[in-house]
Amino acid sequence: MTVRKAWIWATVAVGSALSFVMLLVIGVYLVAGNLAGGVGRGAVQLARNTVPAEYVSLVEEWGDLCGAINPALLAAQLYQESGFNPNAKSPAQAQGIAQFIPGTWATHGIDANGDGVADVWDPRDAIPSAASYDCKLASYVKDAPGDPTENMLAAYNAGAYAVIRYQGVPPYRETQNYVKTITTLEESFAAPRQRVDPSKQAAGAIYFAQKKLGTPYLWGGNGTPEQSGRFDCSGLTKAAYESVGITLPRVANDQYNAGPHPKRSELLPGDLVFFSHDPNDSRAIHHVGIYVGGGYMIDAPRTGAVIRFDPIDTSDYFGATRVTEDGAKALPTSV
Repeated sequence: MTVRKAWIWATVAVGSALSFVMLLVIGVYLVAGNLAGGVGRGAVQLARNTVPAEYVSLVEEWGDLCGAINPALLAAQLYQESGFNPNAKSPAQAQGIAQFIPGTWATHGIDANGDGVADVWDPRDAIPSAASYDCKLASYVKDAPGDPTENMLAAYNAGAYAVIRYQGVPPYRETQNYVKTITTLEESFAAPRQRVDPSKQAAGAIYFAQKKLGTPYLWGGNGTPEQSGRFDCSGLTKAAYESVGITLPRVANDQYNAGPHPKRSELLPGDLVFFSHDPNDSRAIHHVGIYVGGGYMIDAPRTGAVIRFDPIDTSDYFGATRVTEDGAKALPTSV
């Protein structure tokens, strides 16, 4: 398709849908509010497709090992530590999907799969070991006042003695940030149990994307002057939310974790919508767009095309994310 023909198509789409879209955008402004704080404890289920399929049963089983953790919290820790990469290794020698350092693994690693070896590189051992370690830490600080989960996370970061000494989360910025990061990420891995409020910035992100309609696609494009203002799919969504003060990761599969996940029937303008060739793995996401209502999104589809309106109900539709400022801030810079 030529750029001119694509632009004509986009212009027609704008003419037929713009008034409807703008009504929806205005509606976002009118009803926008902050995400309800926290997912609560107990009976927390994983949101669909947030954890790679081969690890779901492990996370669901071991995430209920004790009252201080749940499957969504355990998933958030694994994502923050390694991005679910069983071969991850840090400069500090942290190893595997749960990023145990050798000394901690020697004490707390367990042979959960019963093959006779506690293997830090085997998720069948490492994921249960992470849950077991969390629960041991929770038991060490069980008498400290405050939220047991937050105290456990603080003990994970600063040590149980610090939590006991300060009778709760200690006044260390790094520790307080870690607790907030994991509990915020928890929301993006938990199946919503109530209405998910729209983000205040959603309408502004749509406005930014609408101004880019007709712009030619560029693989790796971030919209810089050197790139003639061109974008790829995740470059467009990143720039759209950056225009309203929210910084998203660069790639689509990490953007999926920037907030809770509304169902298809609950989509609102400004939600990010994602597409994958693997219906069970968010790490396999290959495309993202910004939902505008009526079953359509604005997206940068592919080389040779332009930024345009496209339908979202395709065979590879994966799911959606309602971006929140805290959710975006909690995402690791690299996983």
